Amino acid sequence: MVFYALFAEKSNLNYLTVENISKSYGELTLFENVSFSIHKDQKIAFVAKNGSGKTTILNILSGKDEADSGKVTYRKGLKVSFLAQEPELNDDLTIEESIFDSDNAILEVINSYHKALKNPEDEEVYQKAFEAMERFNAWDFETQYTQILFKLNLEDLDQKVAQLSGGQKKRLALANALINKPDLLILDEPTNHLDLEMIEWLEAFFAKENITLFMITHDRYFLERVCNEIIELDQGEIFNYKGSYSYYLEKKEARIEREAVETNKSKQLFKKELDWMRRQPKARTTKSKSRIDDFFEIKERAHKRRKDNVVQLEINMERLGSKIVEFHNVSKAFGDNIMLNKFDYMFQKGERIGIIGKNGTGKSTFLNLITNTLKPDSGKIILGETVKFGYYTQKGINVKPDQKVIDVVRDYGDYIPLKKGRQISAQQLLERFLFNRKKQYDFVEKLSGGERKRLYLCTVLIQNPNFLILDEPTNDLDIVTLNVLENFLLDFPGCLIVVTHDRYFMDKIVDHLFVFRGQGIIDDFPGNYTDFRTYEDSVPKESTEKKIEKKQWKKDSNSQLSYNEQKELKNIESKLKTLEFDKKELEAKFNDETLSTEKINELSAELQQIINTIEEKEFRWLELLEKLEN
Repeated sequence: MVFYALFAEKSNLNYLTVENISKSYGELTLFENVSFSIHKDQKIAFVAKNGSGKTTILNILSGKDEADSGKVTYRKGLKVSFLAQEPELNDDLTIEESIFDSDNAILEVINSYHKALKNPEDEEVYQKAFEAMERFNAWDFETQYTQILFKLNLEDLDQKVAQLSGGQKKRLALANALINKPDLLILDEPTNHLDLEMIEWLEAFFAKENITLFMITHDRYFLERVCNEIIELDQGEIFNYKGSYSYYLEKKEARIEREAVETNKSKQLFKKELDWMRRQPKARTTKSKSRIDDFFEIKERAHKRRKDNVVQLEINMERLGSKIVEFHNVSKAFGDNIMLNKFDYMFQKGERIGIIGKNGTGKSTFLNLITNTLKPDSGKIILGETVKFGYYTQKGINVKPDQKVIDVVRDYGDYIPLKKGRQISAQQLLERFLFNRKKQYDFVEKLSGGERKRLYLCTVLIQNPNFLILDEPTNDLDIVTLNVLENFLLDFPGCLIVVTHDRYFMDKIVDHLFVFRGQGIIDDFPGNYTDFRTYEDSVPKESTEKKIEKKQWKKDSNSQLSYNEQKELKNIESKLKTLEFDKKELEAKFNDETLSTEKINELSAELQQIINTIEEKEFRWLELLEKLEN
């Protein structure tokens, strides 16, 4: 969505001013007297809890909604693009027509040139279109927007919008916003529906492009690397932090500590003044009346409490047996698109696996095979008798008409069993998931996107699973809830599989990765996402591609290796990655000029040991490959 501000100009640097805006829905007050401003070259993240009105504020900025009071003022002539969570696109248009459905002058020139190309007989029209391309220097612009569409995997320009998935529509809307090169770009969760490569490309794009940003995002790495200022709406007040996300965390913690000290001082003063009030004679002097007025202000400060609830849930998890989930020679394909090719794996207790890969490489297929919602073409998947899945899908929660929040949980029982024979009521459970008693009797349809996701997560966890599968669990969750979920998962004793584009979340939670390369190639990488990126960046691209080709050939050939030898080969490949990473880290330590001779000798011996191990592993790897070839 693109629009032009027509309000009076405030200054050259000030793009937008928000003054004392408020919004309520019936008895529910989302926010009151919110004020902030956006200036040229700022890249601002807007942070607040789910349900506090973040998306509503963005809708007010875009003109899709109106504040009950206050005003929003834009610099005159400012070009603004707005990316909504649920973009509004014309289903009758193709991807290319959607791009050209804009009042951007250069896009109109490019569109005219494309039309002229389709009718080469009309030389006059073609010549006019060609000259316009030259005059507007539209060739470079065309190259850039083509690259944007390529990076966002929107290459089939003739595809109708009506045929696109929700994720593709969000990416098309993002492409539209970027291609129009606005002065100010307002984004609501821009990384949702992007894979990891797309997110990293978008980070680099914003780093080099001169765009002023105002956005809501839960992606903490993206936030850290893109934004230079944080605006937080916390308990009805606006706080500005001129720095990165890590700076914001540090300063917020200091602010909360100061608030706690001030509240404690106010409590002490309140006790003193309350005693004075009780001893006051009925006759009031001017001075005593002033002190009485001050008393009520002190009382308000003394009773100020932060509403920081903590999600706590001790699941009464059924113990896992020795057999969990086993894949034996499993293959699955859809036409020529191979998802799994003779895949073998045996899940162990306490495994925490992150799954990464481009869209269409088989990630969702893999999850559906595990949970038996999809059958393999060949091979066998064995489930242990004690396995109980908790599957959090991207589809979200199924809600009956006019269902209230409390009713959703009561579908699983009025009481939920916890550890050590204890139990809690459905109401108490919801409170632990940050739904107060009043919110519990709201209709689910009134909840924000993030609140719905939190409720859905609650219904998955309360079923006491011992094998959790989370498919994009971080979408639409606020940062507070994400921190709580991470802490819960770190203590979760069962097996865990996570598909997510949230790199921070993955780094914190998983121990190793399944990297889906496409065409049935799945690498088992020993480490988290940052480890993987560091390793991938250290390996020449040609070497990686050659390794993939080699693996593809091996998988397609008739294996001459025993099951144990196949497993050994796979383990060696994973171990070699780790050893190469350790070798690079160790070599970097020699750059320290302050190293003593003793320390240098110690590091040299350690390095030589790693080199010897690498050579030994590579020799065995070649032995197994040779056996495979024969």
